[in-house]
Amino acid sequence: MAEISRASALLMFVAHLLRIEPGRLSRILTISVPIIGGMLSQSVINLVDAAMVGRLGDDALAGVGIGAYATFITVSVVMGLSAGVQAMVARRYGAQQFDTLQEPLLAGLRLAIYIGLPLSLFFWFAAPWIIPLFNKDQAVIDIAVPYFEWRTLATIAVGMNFVFRGFWNGIGEGKTYLQTLLIMHLVNIVVSYVLIYGMGSWAGFGAVGSGIGTTIAMIFGCLLYYWQTFHRFRDRFAEVSQVSRDTMNKIVRLTLPNSTQQTLFALGNSVLFWIIGQVGTQEQAIGHILINLALLMILPAVGLGMAATSLVGHALGRGDTDDAYRSGWEVVRVAMLLMALFGLPLWLFPESILRLFTPHEHLIALGSTPLRITGFSIVFEVTAMVLTQALLGAGASRQVMRINLLMQWSVLLPLAFVMGPVAGFGLLGIWLLQALQRITLSLIYGVIWKRRHWSRIAL
Repeated sequence: MAEISRASALLMFVAHLLRIEPGRLSRILTISVPIIGGMLSQSVINLVDAAMVGRLGDDALAGVGIGAYATFITVSVVMGLSAGVQAMVARRYGAQQFDTLQEPLLAGLRLAIYIGLPLSLFFWFAAPWIIPLFNKDQAVIDIAVPYFEWRTLATIAVGMNFVFRGFWNGIGEGKTYLQTLLIMHLVNIVVSYVLIYGMGSWAGFGAVGSGIGTTIAMIFGCLLYYWQTFHRFRDRFAEVSQVSRDTMNKIVRLTLPNSTQQTLFALGNSVLFWIIGQVGTQEQAIGHILINLALLMILPAVGLGMAATSLVGHALGRGDTDDAYRSGWEVVRVAMLLMALFGLPLWLFPESILRLFTPHEHLIALGSTPLRITGFSIVFEVTAMVLTQALLGAGASRQVMRINLLMQWSVLLPLAFVMGPVAGFGLLGIWLLQALQRITLSLIYGVIWKRRHWSRIAL
């Protein structure tokens, strides 16, 4: 009872601090906490790989980093399915159309197969030509190519996992999604460790083993999601065997801009990783850790944004645009407080955090100041992260795509190349520029949300 009282008191304090009604804050946290847990665990999978592979040296860390970013390009094509499914499911859930909730899910799963299969085949065969574009060091290429080949085999499973995520988040029950995801990541840690370092007299596969282990875990997770959704909880949803052409077209319409954005965003991250590599191999090695740590940091804000996707979708489904508008700003305030708390250790103890991922002091010294920048600037970047997802919930996927791609490809990447390898400001200059670009995005999305044109979009 005492613990419940303390939790209630803390909730009341935070609600008063953020000027949010306690009931609304509780609703935000109920939806967002499981999503945040799931988002954090997804980033942990990359950080675990980095921590395990980092013990093998700079070449192994750079090789896995390159393979991971190339994989991000591959799977980003199917990642957009999650936003499309979640937006449609949330809107139907808010309108109390409970007998049609599984139809967008089935449409998304079919699209994951239609898109994922040719992608897997293409990138498997193209790997020896794609990977050398990122780094010419043969020792790095010899690790990155097989790592990337193994990761591409899980493309369909990854697409389906994102579809299941969109479904469960869309009905506001991220807990089920989180439970399944945590089991999948536990499998990844155990299997990858054995495949990297071996067991007994067997020496293992080295850095490539992390790619094999991750692929096995992704396929296992897909099967577990399927069992959870269609067998364990089959009595909760009306059984749907057919998908209407209208539903399929709407999913494609919502997914296409988001998938395009995700693909070009992933490609942009890979180009940024390449730009860092032009500064030096050591910068590229520590850059892999820094980028994954930055992604880990922003995921709670993105998870809160996904909660906003559901809250906005539910409100618009009820026809309550004022509640949708209010929910967006409330989630932004929660995200800013959370990021202030999460960013503090990065600002105060960057060397200790980096030492968890690499024992090499020269890499730690190189990455300490950029990590401090991340810890400080993250508070001012979260508005864009939350409102991007809220706008996706409203169906404004094309507007989000245009803004994000313009800022990344027309502003960040050209200036990063000039600042880093050309002007000689190196990794630090690139990191400062990246923080400034994200803060600018927050200002842009704040203005868009305030104008409320998104409230008139029909799904």
